[in-house]
Amino acid sequence: MMRNGAAYGLGARLKSEIVGERRLWSSFLSERIRTTRFLRGFPVLVETLVNGIKTLNRSAQLQGEDDGKPMEGWHLAVTLVVSVAFALLLSLVLPHGLTWLLTMAGISGDVSGVSFQLWDGLFKLLILMVYILAIRCVPEIMRVFQFHGAEHKTIHAFETGKPVDVELAAAQSRLHPRCGTTFLLFVVCVSVLSHALLVPLLLHFWTPESELVRHGGTLLFKLLLIAPIASLSYELIRATARMKDGKCALCLRLPGLLLQKLTTAEPEREHLEVALVALKEALGDNSPYEVRTVPYTRL
Repeated sequence: MMRNGAAYGLGARLKSEIVGERRLWSSFLSERIRTTRFLRGFPVLVETLVNGIKTLNRSAQLQGEDDGKPMEGWHLAVTLVVSVAFALLLSLVLPHGLTWLLTMAGISGDVSGVSFQLWDGLFKLLILMVYILAIRCVPEIMRVFQFHGAEHKTIHAFETGKPVDVELAAAQSRLHPRCGTTFLLFVVCVSVLSHALLVPLLLHFWTPESELVRHGGTLLFKLLLIAPIASLSYELIRATARMKDGKCALCLRLPGLLLQKLTTAEPEREHLEVALVALKEALGDNSPYEVRTVPYTRL
């Protein structure tokens, strides 16, 4: 899947052929929101998630793994809600609960203290790492990671300005500074700093006697912070990607690039061929850029 403005290209390898399709990007954002810094991040994230689910569904259709009906309406809404709920469970509720256990064991401070938020952030990062390492053991997910690496290599090849083919793409790095994996890491880091500053401040002015109410209120407060944290992280990753190469840029990019070593895998030629088809479809027929693909069927 390769996006180009208001459209994106989809490439898929079926049993006997590669197919490509140019599709419109489903957008519910106004131009003002899409271009306003520190406001666009979270809405863009939701919009990307919706389009990603639709694309996965379309891929399943092409593979003949569903009934041929597109995922729309309440089916898409339910899938989105379940996905978000699972993400919140792993990234918000579980690390908070584990840190609460440390508090009861006398290892961590109270929820109103900075140490609680630092432990909470550490658990967030560990859960993310364990989750990625666990799904890497699934052969189907590893294949997805190979396609992920092929996407990055293809984008790097495109950014050289040369005619893009498999050989040029294969010679590129599978790591890219604008990857969503790096965004996840930025979100974790920004959330740790934000929670360490804002949660103690909240509990300084709001001091319920019930410990359960304090933890419940803290979780709700963290939930409300997701949108601004995501928006700030979005701006940070864009600023980091635009920085000129140097020691400062390397220090900011390196943690995300290292994490991408887990969420990407070295692709084979078959993965690169599909990624090039997606790029060609995203650019469209009138593009001045040359993308040399293998023969494929355009849908």
